[in-house]
Amino acid sequence: MTQEAGKSDTAQALRAAQAALAAEHAAVYGYGALGGRLAGGRRSDATAACDAHRARRDALARTVRDLGGTPVAAHAAYALPFAVRDPATAMRLATVLEDRVAGVYSDLVRAARGPLRQYAAGALREAAVRAVRWRGTGVAFPGLTEKAAPPENTAEAGATGVTH
Repeated sequence: MTQEAGKSDTAQALRAAQAALAAEHAAVYGYGALGGRLAGGRRSDATAACDAHRARRDALARTVRDLGGTPVAAHAAYALPFAVRDPATAMRLATVLEDRVAGVYSDLVRAARGPLRQYAAGALREAAVRAVRWRGTGVAFPGLTEKAAPPENTAEAGATGVTH
């Protein structure tokens, strides 16, 4: 491998790690928003998930620094994709958060090599398992669900039977 290829690989891994870090910041925020709408075992699940995302966030910040970057900072607030008003919408938001996190980790798996790739695969697996627990069912390819869905309002969407 040439030195230029090595720099390119590192740059790709850094970009993917930064995206994963940004997603972890958003997940921590999202779990804070939804936790108050849950009780009992589901609230404990949300607390455990939030703790896991905090740990991943902190580890990714170190990884970004190790790759020569400055870790992306968390925003003061994040726009939620819908209002969280009850346990059902809280669980739906948790599913969305985990699916999004799985998506960025799938990108990191593709961009990274060695231990970072193993780390990303583990994080992808954990997010997929949490999403199944929140959703109640699995998906064929965790981390790729958003990419597999055709965009709305396009000819491609119409060709697959999705209405415009």
